[in-house]
Amino acid sequence: MEVKDVLKNLREKNSLTQEEMAQRVNVTRQAVSRWETGETQPNTEMLKVLSREFSVSINTLLGAPRTLFCQCCGMPLSEDSLISREGDGNFNEDYCKWCYDGGKFAYDSKDTLLDFLMQNMPNPQGQADDERRRAYDGMLSQLKYWKNR
Repeated sequence: MEVKDVLKNLREKNSLTQEEMAQRVNVTRQAVSRWETGETQPNTEMLKVLSREFSVSINTLLGAPRTLFCQCCGMPLSEDSLISREGDGNFNEDYCKWCYDGGKFAYDSKDTLLDFLMQNMPNPQGQADDERRRAYDGMLSQLKYWKNR
């Protein structure tokens, strides 16, 4: 989906006219109209405002051009409801809401997360615990949060 379509859908989903949407984000009605026709796109700062005002991620506003994964546990972030938030309420698209919330990480060590995964993830192939732990460790070691730890 293109940015223009996402913005129009967002406005309609919230039952807003172009004028009402413009007032909520402090722009002109013409600016909203140009976004919806694809003539222009919101700049980075306006994307942040729209994200905060309508509680959607910037990735969603941009038409979900990239697949997001939690950079702590590797979980796909396929819906905005799974994405973490900073203390000020802004989205942090790098992490899921279980690994990072309000500016704080849930796991202070990789071993803590590995212990959680070992206890809670299914093992349909019946792998040995040490083999599973090595596989999880290898996957986690590639994620941004664990690379420099």
